[in-house]
Amino acid sequence: MSRVATEQRTTRAGQPWRRLLLAGGADVVAVLVFVAAGRRSHSEGSAFGGTLEVAWPFLVGVVVAWLIVLVTGLPPMGLRAGGLALVCSVVIGMALRAGVQHRGTPVAFILVATAFLGLFLLGWRAAVSLRRPSAGR
Repeated sequence: MSRVATEQRTTRAGQPWRRLLLAGGADVVAVLVFVAAGRRSHSEGSAFGGTLEVAWPFLVGVVVAWLIVLVTGLPPMGLRAGGLALVCSVVIGMALRAGVQHRGTPVAFILVATAFLGLFLLGWRAAVSLRRPSAGR
């Protein structure tokens, strides 16, 4: 199959697979950078297992957001998809962190997580839309 034909393959909701994979990968990287930065600022080291332990609740939130993106057909690189990823990652991440992991969710942590994830989940999308105005459509 040619490269063009592969890139033009779409999901059931009509989204090109390439954009979904790039956007989903960027969102996962954003969450992992958030967790790694937090662990480093608290001198918790960079052990892979510890990073995954902290990251998985937020990654579950991102996965939920991506399921909604797939079902609704939202443009994956659009700011609405980024806002959805932000809300789901913070709300679901904090709920799982408190309910399943029995870890604290102090207001300061919620604010920092929201600000950092907002900057990264929306920031890369804003940069893409400035570079290519049609990227989020």
